[in-house]
Amino acid sequence: MPVQMAQYGTKHSHAAGKIVAMQENPDVELVGVYEPDAEHRAQLADSDTCFATVHWFKSAQEMLADPAILAVASEGLNVESLDQTEEIVAAGKHVWYDKSPGDNWAQWQRVVAAARDKNLLIQMGYMLRYHDGFSRIADWANSGLLGHVFAVRAHMSTNIPSGRRKQINAHRGGIFYELAGHMLDQIIWILGRPAKTACFLRTDDHGTSEQVAGFADNTLGVFEFDGAMAMVDIAAMETQPMARRYEVYGTAGSAIVVEPFEPGSLIRLCLAEATEEYSAGVQMVPFQSRSRQELYDQELKAFLRTIAGEQEPDRLPEHDLLVQETLLRAVGTLVD
Repeated sequence: MPVQMAQYGTKHSHAAGKIVAMQENPDVELVGVYEPDAEHRAQLADSDTCFATVHWFKSAQEMLADPAILAVASEGLNVESLDQTEEIVAAGKHVWYDKSPGDNWAQWQRVVAAARDKNLLIQMGYMLRYHDGFSRIADWANSGLLGHVFAVRAHMSTNIPSGRRKQINAHRGGIFYELAGHMLDQIIWILGRPAKTACFLRTDDHGTSEQVAGFADNTLGVFEFDGAMAMVDIAAMETQPMARRYEVYGTAGSAIVVEPFEPGSLIRLCLAEATEEYSAGVQMVPFQSRSRQELYDQELKAFLRTIAGEQEPDRLPEHDLLVQETLLRAVGTLVD
């Protein structure tokens, strides 16, 4: 019998993709959507998008009070989604929650604790967890194949219009706040909690129609660990298609997802010594390429398996707390 799910909010940049994933998954019955902005809701209802055929709840209470709904996708803007997620957890439902979980660190800790007390899953929407290239590199790093990992470099720039910049500018850190969580999710999975963080938040897109006053559009985060450093650079005005990169360096080898890492299909692996599976030197290792929508589909499958008790969570709550803590430390919302 399909799991009944709903969606709270529609303004997150991943919201449409999550709707499609639920609509197309045979193990899910998408019961409906609640969008608190009536004007935006009307626009979506009259569109030719995936939202055109959904049932619209009249209130959050109508959705959250329905005992048949076991899980809710939290897809509001980052300024509203943490409050909405807290409502979902309070209603006793599992949450498929899109990044990033707000600026209020105490509230995020409280929501995670409440979910743990209620035995509810909060699964964060860091879709690169389900990217085979990133997963392969994390396994190599954590297994010791690369030796002692001493450096990670990540580049995840984008190109976004002024309207989205105005929305993102509600958060300290600008484009770094918006996207760095994807990379920190990977870096912390390998290296743990950084001892020190530093972030350079610049506004360099001057004199263009897309410039928004005070918006951090050219950013660099530096993270110091015991025996390692990681660097994450993100800009908001890179020419498309973006040259996104992810590189992990160890004393016994290095692994790089050949750009662009979405969808990606190859890893450049370089090893100092041969193993049973890999040769010494440079080799190109193929992996299964997935579109962004396919990554959302993989997210949802893992979410459903976890709430059904068929697998353990792919990340524990402590990890998700640490990712957000690190992001907030980096942009200065939390002080080191």
